[in-house]
Amino acid sequence: MKILPRSAFGQTILLIGVLLLINQVVSLVSIMVYIVQPQSDQVDQLLAKQVRVVFLDVKDPILTPAMAKAFHLETGIGIYTEQDALPLGLADATYFEFRSSIMTELLGGPAEVRISQGDEFLFWIRPPQAPNYWVKIPLTGLEEANYSPLIIVLMILGALSVIGGWLFVRQLNRPLKSLQSAAHEVGRGDFPEPLAERGTTEIVAVTQAFNHMSKGIKQLEDDRNLLMAGISHDLRTPLTRIRLATEMMSKQDEFLKEGIDADIDDMNTIIDQFIDYIRHDSKDKAELDDLNVLLSEVVQSESILDRNITLNAQPVVKIPLRYVAIKRVVANLIQNAVRYSDGDITIHSGMSETGRFAYFDVCDSGPGIPEADIERLFQPFTQGDKARGTEGSGLGLAIIKRIVDTHGGRILLTNRIEGGLSAKVLLPTSH
Repeated sequence: MKILPRSAFGQTILLIGVLLLINQVVSLVSIMVYIVQPQSDQVDQLLAKQVRVVFLDVKDPILTPAMAKAFHLETGIGIYTEQDALPLGLADATYFEFRSSIMTELLGGPAEVRISQGDEFLFWIRPPQAPNYWVKIPLTGLEEANYSPLIIVLMILGALSVIGGWLFVRQLNRPLKSLQSAAHEVGRGDFPEPLAERGTTEIVAVTQAFNHMSKGIKQLEDDRNLLMAGISHDLRTPLTRIRLATEMMSKQDEFLKEGIDADIDDMNTIIDQFIDYIRHDSKDKAELDDLNVLLSEVVQSESILDRNITLNAQPVVKIPLRYVAIKRVVANLIQNAVRYSDGDITIHSGMSETGRFAYFDVCDSGPGIPEADIERLFQPFTQGDKARGTEGSGLGLAIIKRIVDTHGGRILLTNRIEGGLSAKVLLPTSH
């Protein structure tokens, strides 16, 4: 299971989020240590001093009611027995162990601190000087600590920072997405319009280099097509003259004429394969079509006497196809199966387990291909002389692979356990 993002976009957002979280935690701890804690210590010091003042000259811990009343009127600090203090708010006060320990240290003996909040914020202290009494000290302008607003503000600031970082990285990565899409198009043989040069200076420099590269590749492609067209024309012209010359040969040379005609047909076929490889139907536009309908058409047109071609079609969704090009792929695979095997030919179609690909599989019962030769056969001008034969120019599988690549698909050749070869083509269900 992958937890961390793999893309630069996700990693940058994660980094920004982690740094902001650390910053917020450090800020909160700093506020607690340098602001809240000193204030709390000052309050404790003030309370301890006020308690000492109360018992400054008291040698007998039993205070007279008159003295307690007078002190309360002058300072607002009340001194009560526990019985008298309970109805005045001590019963509802909350015991604070931490403050009790601090007050014990400040007053030099065991002390207890309770706090209640009503109309007033009241500190109830049982001092070590008079354990039978409670000192009530009201503090105005002091409220119970509530850090929720601070935490909410920090969370809002963090969220705004993450959103700002997300927008920044998204804007930074947008030209990279365009570059990725354009690179895929160039890889399929399509040449998009020059990309807009925007973004940071580094991105602009990369975009300029890509536009220059794409223009150079397109020029090479055009020059190659022109060269092949010229070679094709120059070769077909003398071949046509040779064919006309053979028509004038005498009947005694009929066997020689048939051999020359066969050679001319082979040369024309090779020239057509060269042109197919160069062209690879890049001008066709992919449109949503039914793969099973296409397979049925090809099987019907390729069926010949004494050979049984069976189509086992499972339901498939419509996928983007260059119809003519994929028909050429299916026809070439069937022709290879016919050429290199003697038994029945079976074609299967269906959807992959993930649903991302539709596939068809051409299976024969021939001798198969050595595993070491499978990848080699996809290279141009490579013949299966060590595998299943030596006919052709060695461009058949290269043409098939190039067409499948332009669709963003894959072709897999595998030897069947029961004998023969399986040629499986997977085509994506979306661009």
